Amino acid sequence: MNKPNKTFELIQRGTSDANISFNEICELLRNMGFEERVRGSHHIFTKDSIAEIINLQPKGSKAKPYQVKQVRNVFLKYKMGG
Repeated sequence: MNKPNKTFELIQRGTSDANISFNEICELLRNMGFEERVRGSHHIFTKDSIAEIINLQPKGSKAKPYQVKQVRNVFLKYKMGG
């Protein structure tokens, strides 16, 4: 299983939100067609078919757990990833 698929599975499972790599979640979103803008430490992801804006900030090398939950909620709402 490649890294984006593994990261997607970890996010979907919801059991390790505090242990998701920031770089890997950003790579996953880019691979899913999101456009990325960077403003300081804020990585802002948008996609035409998605109303929500995903704003991520690193906490060390990891993504913040509450932001991982927000990403999971977008995936579930829009039935992304199968």
